[in-house]
Amino acid sequence: MTQHIKNVLFLCTGNSARSILGEALLNRQGGGRFRAFSAGSFPKGDVHPAALELLGDLGFDTVGLRSKSWGEFSQPGAPKLDFIFTVCQGAADETCPIWPGNPVTAHWGIEDPAAVEGAGQREAFERALHYLSNRVAQFLVLPHESIDAMAMERELKEIGRGRGATQAGEANP
Repeated sequence: MTQHIKNVLFLCTGNSARSILGEALLNRQGGGRFRAFSAGSFPKGDVHPAALELLGDLGFDTVGLRSKSWGEFSQPGAPKLDFIFTVCQGAADETCPIWPGNPVTAHWGIEDPAAVEGAGQREAFERALHYLSNRVAQFLVLPHESIDAMAMERELKEIGRGRGATQAGEANP
């Protein structure tokens, strides 16, 4: 039996840091079962240099990572999305496009590492990557082939409430 590769979109307002980290993580850890993308409602146009540096230092493939609009994924011919994760409160609060195929959605908000400047920025990016890595690991062990959409959505929302979660800009330690 051929297994369907599931498409996952990580959304953030600027698509320069958190969503890029999520895309890179799932593409690396998904074992060929998932294909990850990222986009933003108001993309900055460039990936944050600290995100690229961290991913490169850790051996992630950064080729093709770019800041882009979520409009690319609501156009005819775009990949059919199975899951959409918002990783910032701004994107979670916005009115999203109509996504073809009725993907399962969840909010996995974490603090914006790009908001940290100076000496603590690298640590902020490492922390964001750590929280996203934990969530991606939990996502990967879910019984994707045997769980219904409502139960999957409940599980994904619970993952999003885990350590490091933000709601309206506040972090849970």
